[in-house]
Amino acid sequence: MKTLRQTKIGETVTVKKLSGDGPVKRRIMDMGITKGVEIYVRKTAPLGDPVEVTVRGYELSLRKADAEMIEVE
Repeated sequence: MKTLRQTKIGETVTVKKLSGDGPVKRRIMDMGITKGVEIYVRKTAPLGDPVEVTVRGYELSLRKADAEMIEVE
């Protein structure tokens, strides 16, 4: 199982599954991150938090904790 947090810079991955409970999962889905969508990892901050990604044509910053909940392939 690979998560978005483990994805390297410059990689494009597809969302397989979202873990996490209620409000957190809902917030991730509200950002447009749903099963089957492609995510391109643009860069990470110097200390690794947050991670900058491109989803559905727009740029997004995700905390490491949130990226950990997104299972990708």
